[in-house]
Amino acid sequence: MSYYVKRITSIILIIFISNFYIGCSSIKSKLNKSDAKKIKIGVTLFDQNDPFILSLGKQIESIAREKEGSSEYEITVNIVDGAKSVITQYEQVDNFIERDYDVICISMFDRTTASAIIDKCKKADIPVVFFNSEPVEEDMNLWDKVYYVGGKSEESGKMQAEIISNFYKKDPYRVDKNKDGKIQYVILEGDPEHQDALIRTEYCIKTMISEGIEVEKVGDDIANWQSSQAYEKMTRWLDEYDNTIEAVFCNNDAMALGAIKALENSNISADEMPVIVGADGIFDILPYIKNNIMLGTVFNNYKQQGKYIFDIAYELATNGNVNAISELKNKKSIKVSYTKITADNVDEYMGKNNFK
Repeated sequence: MSYYVKRITSIILIIFISNFYIGCSSIKSKLNKSDAKKIKIGVTLFDQNDPFILSLGKQIESIAREKEGSSEYEITVNIVDGAKSVITQYEQVDNFIERDYDVICISMFDRTTASAIIDKCKKADIPVVFFNSEPVEEDMNLWDKVYYVGGKSEESGKMQAEIISNFYKKDPYRVDKNKDGKIQYVILEGDPEHQDALIRTEYCIKTMISEGIEVEKVGDDIANWQSSQAYEKMTRWLDEYDNTIEAVFCNNDAMALGAIKALENSNISADEMPVIVGADGIFDILPYIKNNIMLGTVFNNYKQQGKYIFDIAYELATNGNVNAISELKNKKSIKVSYTKITADNVDEYMGKNNFK
């Protein structure tokens, strides 16, 4: 055999062997993927039309995809819409249990259903992570595999009041338009059973008083977190009280949007509009803060909360405990701090992928 024939034969053999090993590597990769341990996390959101709740769901899913890239586990996160229905959420929990999910995460439409949900999960020995809607302490203590993630509700109410009180102290007559030495206010409240609505309402007024500001309630009503209901309530108040409302406290930003639209439709000038504060920091509200139509809001950190929700679920599904999460040492809940958003820092939040 000539030198050239031998050389060509050697090259062909090298190419064949290289392709063989590359093929084996690809097969091994596919086998590893198919052989991966699997975990399933079920998530039921009380209302996917709520911008804050929807963003929490998206964050949980995003963190799961990121984690899967470095994990030995194949992770399934199934997010479903509770559609503001207790019955629907019960059915979704039952479905997760029947399909042998490892962990169930739930933002309840009605937090009085917590005990029934815990009972279902306990019988199936499937840990449950509540978020946004907090069970009462008695329900949290029904089982040792129950956890909660949310925001610090008292803090959100205090910060709403501080936004108004700080502005009032700088320019009192911009708020106290009738110059009677007190602020006439209305409150748009969320779900009457939801801890955030109850506590924000309590602490925003309590803090105003502790700041030395005299207040007078003109009206309050439940708008169930919804912009459309807030629009109707605010329109009625404007008809009833004319232009005497000086401050509008909103338990969330969706209701603040409804109040703003009612005020805009009433043809009240920007200078005569009452000061408005909300909560959550949804993206749609930020331009109103930037343009000084709304005084401010408090950012409900969905990114951090979403990460905690997933991390707890992952540890429970893979290790059967939450020992790796230092924030849960001797505790069963994690509550994340809020931050104020005003015209001074709104650009920072508009630059983020916040609730888009």
